[in-house]
Amino acid sequence: MGEETVPSTGPGAGREARPEAGLGLRERKKRETRRRIADIATGLFLMRGFDNVTIADVARTADVSVNTVFNYFKTKEDLFFDREDEMVEAAARDVRDRRPGESVVALFRRRFFEGLDAGEYRTAFHEGADAWLQAVHDSPALTARMRELGQRIEDELAVLLAEETGAGPDDFTPRAAAAMIHAAQSALVTEIAARKRAGETLEEMRDDVYAAAARTFDLLEHGLGGYAAAPPAAPPAPPGTGN
Repeated sequence: MGEETVPSTGPGAGREARPEAGLGLRERKKRETRRRIADIATGLFLMRGFDNVTIADVARTADVSVNTVFNYFKTKEDLFFDREDEMVEAAARDVRDRRPGESVVALFRRRFFEGLDAGEYRTAFHEGADAWLQAVHDSPALTARMRELGQRIEDELAVLLAEETGAGPDDFTPRAAAAMIHAAQSALVTEIAARKRAGETLEEMRDDVYAAAARTFDLLEHGLGGYAAAPPAAPPAPPGTGN
């Protein structure tokens, strides 16, 4: 059976598969085959639901054998999160390549807004992001894998921050900073995807999304401080005014 026309969204969607420098023809073809199988699988998952698609379905649609699929992917979840390693490596690369004098929060603020401008998958501010995240939400296996991916990214960031700041093994600061940055970005992505699922277009939510991102990174940069402080106590009533 030939290849079925299926959409591809989520991490890596829309990127051109280009030959990597320094790779031989055989290795490039293997990578192209891997990407093609994963893109077809993701399209099937989004159309039918992750739990309703088998490896045999993927193999048949991609016109390869089941063994070929397993040669490239150990599990069905690996097909959906086929660019997981690239996502972790990209976050680490951003930290290493940040501008002179740029703090890590300023870096992630800049990269998030660049992602919004470009409609990158990591911000969910692109067509199809809601479908991809809905597929994750609908599958316990994918939800668990998404949590694992988030933890990998957070752990890698914590290690890098410790290296960059010379923090000792007992210094919890890099871990706390990594957790806050990751949580802030995750909250923004979740909100964007939820509004898309509710029917809002990217243009309708654009101003709110940019404002929310600015407020979120302002909190990271300047601290929660007096945020959500309780109202001041009411002054005591003057003598003789009570009942």
